[in-house]
Amino acid sequence: MEIDPEEAAQAYRDRILAPVINILPAKDLAAITEQLSGSCTTEIASFNEFTDLLSDPAMTQTYDHVIFDTAPTGHTIRLLQLPGEWTSFLDAGKGDASCLGPMSGLDKQRSTYRGALEALKDPARTRLILVARAQETTLTELGRTHAELAETDINATHLVINGVLPDTEKGDLADAIHTREQTALDAMPEPIAGLVRDTIPLKAMNMVGLPALRTLLSSAPAQPEDAMGGISATMDLPGLDDQIRQIEADGRGLVMTMGKGGVGKTTVASAIALALATRGHDVLLTTTDPAAHVSHALAEGIPTLEVASINPEVATQQYRDNVMATKGTHLDAPGREALAEDLMSPCTEEIAVFQQFSDAVRQARRRFVIMDTAPTGHTLLLMDATGSYHRDIARHMDNGAAFITPLMRLQDPDYTKVIIVTLPETTPILEAQGLQSDLERAGIHPWSWVVNNSLAAAHPTSPLLAGRAATEHEQLATVARTSRQVAVIATQLHEPTNRTHLISLTAPSVPDQVAMRRTG
Repeated sequence: MEIDPEEAAQAYRDRILAPVINILPAKDLAAITEQLSGSCTTEIASFNEFTDLLSDPAMTQTYDHVIFDTAPTGHTIRLLQLPGEWTSFLDAGKGDASCLGPMSGLDKQRSTYRGALEALKDPARTRLILVARAQETTLTELGRTHAELAETDINATHLVINGVLPDTEKGDLADAIHTREQTALDAMPEPIAGLVRDTIPLKAMNMVGLPALRTLLSSAPAQPEDAMGGISATMDLPGLDDQIRQIEADGRGLVMTMGKGGVGKTTVASAIALALATRGHDVLLTTTDPAAHVSHALAEGIPTLEVASINPEVATQQYRDNVMATKGTHLDAPGREALAEDLMSPCTEEIAVFQQFSDAVRQARRRFVIMDTAPTGHTLLLMDATGSYHRDIARHMDNGAAFITPLMRLQDPDYTKVIIVTLPETTPILEAQGLQSDLERAGIHPWSWVVNNSLAAAHPTSPLLAGRAATEHEQLATVARTSRQVAVIATQLHEPTNRTHLISLTAPSVPDQVAMRRTG
């Protein structure tokens, strides 16, 4: 079963509006409908689907196990924290003014949220398994995830390290990857190092389809399919430097890296920002991902580079303080108390993050702003908030009055360049294509794609890695058909986590000739 956020949101809207649709005037009904169109509604609706499965035994009584595949880290932490936040908010008798439309159905969910929270905290009912690759940055982030969940009394008990290269593989690239992985595992943060652990070796094929998935349950080596069969063609696959030159020619503007979690959006954004800053351009590197941690050390010694992040907790507190210092100044004591309670709604975070996002977008009028976004689902919620704000401004402006909203800037190809980052694998590419479709429906047209961590571009000699490289050819061809502009980053000997290795990703290179499979 797949929880579709949009379907869940529409069903939630219908359920809220049904009792009043034939009672309220059309104007009032339109106002409530607009209140129910934002990302807060989508979050609540998806969350309700999730909590129903956790708290209602009747929905799962015919199953021995219920397995949740969750969203990437930042969005999942937000999802798992929501039961406690909404339960506390409702128990305190709040919620009469904030997010009026979305919250109108929350009180009925009070017992559901409490039951979901109890289920998540009970290790006899819920096993939380953390999954990661054997990479230093990934494992460090996983340690933070473990700590943040523990703060809500939700404790992970198991760890799976996926795709570990066997030590039987030899060659320069294989040796470098093996050493890097073992070093990362040895330096694993203490909280997660003590978890019950399973290790899954890297397979030569993509994990798509039942035969491939069954190989995960066996220790026998899996043989790659003949990915080089059929009609072959060759294509030039330029590196990231070609796109940097085009971005630099504009002199300023917004560059946004988007994609699913774990594809390397932060790496690509950091590499672009460093390349532009070291060439003397004024650059702001920022992130909207609550789970990302862009290193402020990147800017040391580079006066033209500023590194920042939109931290949801900090943004929310700043927003609350600002509202209390402005709107709250002229209120009496009971009014200030009511306003303070209203600002404790989890929906307040949506407004606060959107304000800081809008400020970063606005700065691209005079400098380069390189924005590393949250994983796909969370970013689309932010885009939804941007659209809602645009519609609200347009509705209230006088006829003929000129205005520019953040959405209009994102839709302007001379102002914004959206780069979709993916991996040369079936699932990430399918999700990236879905992201592109969602953006285009909002009038935002991606400028380019970047395929990260390509073994095909690295030409490995290890049999296992060479087999995986062969499986990439069809995926690279799919990307080339999807986007008119594509850059490919080869798998590196050194993980690009410091300034030197990041800059090397954007060094001028001769286009790589990679054989590709053409279907049909």
